[in-house]
Amino acid sequence: MKHPALLDRGKAALAVIDMQEAFRPVIAGFGDLAARIGLLVEGVVALSLPIIVTEQYPRGLGHTVQEIRAKLPEGIEPIEKQSFSACQVREFDTQLRERHIEQVVICGIEAHICVSQTAHDLLAQGYQVHVLADGIGARLERNQDVAIEKLARAGAIVSSVEMALFELCGGAGTPEFKLIQHLARTLQ
Repeated sequence: MKHPALLDRGKAALAVIDMQEAFRPVIAGFGDLAARIGLLVEGVVALSLPIIVTEQYPRGLGHTVQEIRAKLPEGIEPIEKQSFSACQVREFDTQLRERHIEQVVICGIEAHICVSQTAHDLLAQGYQVHVLADGIGARLERNQDVAIEKLARAGAIVSSVEMALFELCGGAGTPEFKLIQHLARTLQ
């Protein structure tokens, strides 16, 4: 029997929060973070999981960065928002409910604002939330650390990109294993 804290691809979705171009110059390691999330998206696509992408005020902050946008399947359009929590946007909530999602893997920026508030709202709605410690970022590293600590105390499961991909893959005998293994080897 699978432990309930492990990701199950039949119940999970990926939420990519606000990985927009305007944040590139202000978040240390943004390029590495965007590349890591791009690899995550590639793996999640291979595993056939739903992906929801948000953009915070795109007229001012730009659109989702190319490293991620290039890996998204055709037809996925970012959800525009102005609230910090994506849960305050009906379309975000609707996509989770219509797909009968129980687990949300969350990545993006900023860790202590939009990621944190979205994750807290998801927890309040009864979702199991997996926050990827190496898949979130903030302008100040201390804010990222505080966000991870606060989310863990609130009940989120702190994980990593590689851990999430292998949990979702489920085993070496799956058709997607070789791709997931390759992606894991290229993670930085």
